[in-house]
Amino acid sequence: MPNKKYYHLITIGCAMNKADSERVANFLETNNYEEKAQWVDADIVILTTCGIRQSAEDRVYGLVNQIRKVNKKAAVVITGCLSKRKDVMRRLIGQVDLFMPINELPNMFELLKTARPEQILSFDKVRELGGEKYLSIIPKYDSEYIACVPIGNGCNNFCSYCVVPYARGREVYREAEEIITEVKSLIKKGYKEIILIAQNVNSYKSGIYNFPKLLIELNKISGHFWIRFSSSHPKDMSDELIAAIGSCEKVANHLHLAVQSGDNGMLELMNRKYTVEHYRDLIAKVRKIKPGIAITTDLIVGFSGETKKQFNASVKLFKDLKFEMGYVSEYSPRPGTVSWNMPDNVSREEKKERNKIITDILKETSLEANKNLVGQELEVLVDGVKKNGKFYGKTSSSKNVMFAAPDKKPEELVGHFVRVKINKGMTFGLEGKLVLE
Repeated sequence: MPNKKYYHLITIGCAMNKADSERVANFLETNNYEEKAQWVDADIVILTTCGIRQSAEDRVYGLVNQIRKVNKKAAVVITGCLSKRKDVMRRLIGQVDLFMPINELPNMFELLKTARPEQILSFDKVRELGGEKYLSIIPKYDSEYIACVPIGNGCNNFCSYCVVPYARGREVYREAEEIITEVKSLIKKGYKEIILIAQNVNSYKSGIYNFPKLLIELNKISGHFWIRFSSSHPKDMSDELIAAIGSCEKVANHLHLAVQSGDNGMLELMNRKYTVEHYRDLIAKVRKIKPGIAITTDLIVGFSGETKKQFNASVKLFKDLKFEMGYVSEYSPRPGTVSWNMPDNVSREEKKERNKIITDILKETSLEANKNLVGQELEVLVDGVKKNGKFYGKTSSSKNVMFAAPDKKPEELVGHFVRVKINKGMTFGLEGKLVLE
């Protein structure tokens, strides 16, 4: 086609960014763009950015410089977490053509003609122009059997360390009927895992639906598939939601619930709006209603002013609750957040040491949990084949599994559920053998 143009897409960060990029891809392709594997050949390069950590931000600066060295004609668009940061704009003026909040996606071509890097749209103006219409754009799914389905965008929590409310605005949610229709369509196409995503899924609201009611409705859809969700906030983890997790057989046997600190003083400084005691109570309730569920979490070490005593409270929490996985972040102050003006007074060396201490605890508790699964037959959704010929996939509890299936070809197993008998539990994974029908 003579008018065909080309795009290249770069995604940095979380599942929400990945889902945003899938919508960007389809939006461009419906506007006569074709994807290119290399940015040197593209007419437009879009970076879906993450600003949660400095390393992710630095990666964007490096990528933009590389793109401009080899492709001066391309329009470069920054969306995601960094799209409203004035300091980022100042640094990249002359290299980036458009800083676009993701909910402005329907207006991207118009904005490319008129916008200037120094012009920053207010959240009210963003809603007036684009609203959340971008969530209704059908995505170009990256996988043929796992789909991330956004149920909303934005955050009202304003945790003192977090850029998301400033980058994405306040919470806005999709209509339940639209979500249900999308999931039904995916299941008809053979999808096996549906991941509901938002900055805070627990606070979902649409008409008569809250998040527990949405889970129950999706659980009614015929077919064999798993439902996962992320991210969950402890302050919104209601008894109704816990009951839904327990009663919905399609909801995966895994809950990720970020704690961030085991000390109440730190949680208050972080503006998390719950206590350690409340968090412990939530975990007890979830484990009671769904025995064997895998609990994973997030923790920040070295937050502003964190003392050794306060850190040791996190150590105790991790030892007591025996998380099966945790994502430990060494605190990195982010411009524009409340904590940007707080002292970053825990040394880099101390943060690394605290990270190691928590990681060592996680290795112990994860290994213990995985060894307890030896001898069991588990359902596994197969993801691929390694070079050694072994297949790999995940369980409903989000455990990585590697297994032998000598007589099977990849097309027979990848994207399908199989049963695997576990014969080895490792620190962060399992090994087993395919159970033949």
